[in-house]
Amino acid sequence: MIETIRNAWKIPELRKKILFTVFALLIFRLGSVVPVPFVDSDLLGRTLNNMGGIFALLGAMNGTAFSMAAVFALGVQPYINSSIIIQLLTVAIPALERLQKEGGEEGRKKLAAITRYTTVGIALLQGFGYYTMIRTTNSGALLDTAGLPGWWAGIVIVLSFTAGSAFVMWLGEQITEFGIGNGISIILFAGILSRGPSMISTIITGVSNNLNGVTGEGQFNLPWWGAILIVAGMLAIVVFIVFITNAERRIPVQYAKRVVGRKMYGGQSTHIPMKVNMSGVMPIIFAQAIASLPATIGAFIPSAQQEGTGWNTFLKVFDTSGIFYMVVYFLLILGFSYFYSTMQFNPVEVANNLKKNGGFIPGFRPGKPTADFIHKVLNKITLFGALYLAVIAIAPIITGNIIGVSSLAIGGTSIIIVVGVALETTKSMEAQMLMRHYKGFLE
Repeated sequence: MIETIRNAWKIPELRKKILFTVFALLIFRLGSVVPVPFVDSDLLGRTLNNMGGIFALLGAMNGTAFSMAAVFALGVQPYINSSIIIQLLTVAIPALERLQKEGGEEGRKKLAAITRYTTVGIALLQGFGYYTMIRTTNSGALLDTAGLPGWWAGIVIVLSFTAGSAFVMWLGEQITEFGIGNGISIILFAGILSRGPSMISTIITGVSNNLNGVTGEGQFNLPWWGAILIVAGMLAIVVFIVFITNAERRIPVQYAKRVVGRKMYGGQSTHIPMKVNMSGVMPIIFAQAIASLPATIGAFIPSAQQEGTGWNTFLKVFDTSGIFYMVVYFLLILGFSYFYSTMQFNPVEVANNLKKNGGFIPGFRPGKPTADFIHKVLNKITLFGALYLAVIAIAPIITGNIIGVSSLAIGGTSIIIVVGVALETTKSMEAQMLMRHYKGFLE
């Protein structure tokens, strides 16, 4: 990866793209430490860190901005939720499906505009929920409005969150167009990495408290073997993710010989590469957004913070370390993996292209038999890739429950996203370098 970045830096055009991406991430980090008006960010941060659960998960996905009530506190979550809704509606509503398949570039622009408007609407709802949570946590985080009416402070806070989310969405689109890789994934990557130093500090503090015999309420205590297990598990996950990401199933293809004029063409053998994890980290991101949605809604309702209430019980059912959450999370990852593989790879289209170019898979007739075979192979490798994502996302939650470290549930998912985005971005740079180094047929 370091060698790829070094080689990309030597190309002026790629150097500009890398610098643009870095500059955009600096702007994102700057907005992640600027608090919205009328909120004591330090006091709120201490309150949310003690509450844990879904708040810890939202903090891990959005970086330190969430606990500080910064302008970019909502991060890319509204855009991710909006993308999920629009993509699912595209399958369910014929008008949107026609817009996607037959609308061409203009259709894609209209879908992108619909996604943006939906993002703003979701950001307004989440911003209002966040304001309600700040007001009802009894943390005293809301500052004096200096004689202004209370509703004015609420409007300013909600609009600040909404504007921040809209700007992050725009920033991600700019990175995608003028920078390196997928902008939304890279912003999510930067938000997760921003919590790395605090997670390392927490582990060191926990081990130190255990060695010094420090106990008591609110004191994090972690045995040394627990810290070793966490580090070893994270390294093993990284190695496994890299291995599976590069794994592929190769379907052999043979091209028939044909004579055109006085020359003979074809006759060579090649293959169709099919990635085991074809959908990348998107099933993880989407499944997490959906699985945490009920708990997020419950967390922003005042009565949910009171023991014994119905909303409090609802919040406990969807706790990020609970069994029900794990089952829902597991099934959603499987579902989104199949959803994305069918969107990215069309067996009928591949079979038709092979038939037009005189290619065939040995042992299968061109046309429908070839499409059925490719579809069967696609289902098998998608199942394996989906199980890989699901198991690797659930394993840290189970391990965390065994050794009593709930933050492992967050750390495991974060590692999958961070490593996956890093690999995808590296491949994007390699592809762009390959296009610029390819000499072509003239030489």
